[in-house]
Amino acid sequence: MKQLKVAIVLLVVGGLLTTAAFFMAFYTAEVQRFGTITVTEQLDTAYPLQSVSADGFQYGRPWFSQKIFYFHVPVAEASFLVFGVAAFFAIRFLITKRREYDTKSRMAMETSLIFVVLTMITGMLWTRASWGIWWEWEPRLTTYFIMTLLMIAYFVLRNSIEDEERRATYGAVFAIIAFIDAPISFFITRLIPSSHPIVFQSGMASSNLVPFIVAQVGMLMVGYAIYTMRMGEEILYERVEAVKEALED
Repeated sequence: MKQLKVAIVLLVVGGLLTTAAFFMAFYTAEVQRFGTITVTEQLDTAYPLQSVSADGFQYGRPWFSQKIFYFHVPVAEASFLVFGVAAFFAIRFLITKRREYDTKSRMAMETSLIFVVLTMITGMLWTRASWGIWWEWEPRLTTYFIMTLLMIAYFVLRNSIEDEERRATYGAVFAIIAFIDAPISFFITRLIPSSHPIVFQSGMASSNLVPFIVAQVGMLMVGYAIYTMRMGEEILYERVEAVKEALED
């Protein structure tokens, strides 16, 4: 009950911080510039071309698309962090074979999946606003899409195995292997050429940094609250099942 109260408080506070960051992004933050984007084909956008060269058509990034940044980036980073927590508990399960670690890993995967879906939605909105298209198969988007498919495959795998011990073991191994894609997706824009912007590469004014940090803190609070509430729900379910088995005996 105490953990549930803490989770509710974190959910409310995190939601308020995220909402505050949203309004700060529109009313106090400066226009964040990420330079230009060069594409091979002319985009269907209301924004004029900055230049045309042998490399392609060069566009400036629209100011309003950067407002999505204050929600999109915190959600994306939360998805990576919570995914890491799931992999950590998966390793703990394989070492100890304690069921509680499998449950914690699965709850973290469920929480991470929520953030992954939100990242994909906000990412496509940003791509549409910035590039005039809904999707582009560039390195960051491609690797993150692969991570999304791997996360969905994790739940498909678990639901396809009836034996509890094998389900937990296979799920743990798959979660650890799937997590390898997370650091690849995070660092790939820093390793190879990509049209996806790199956060902080060009610096950030304080009016931009404050709402970003507020949104990040708020999003992590929301993530922890969701995880804690799901764990409480799972514990309650297991207790009910235990009582049912005792009554049947």
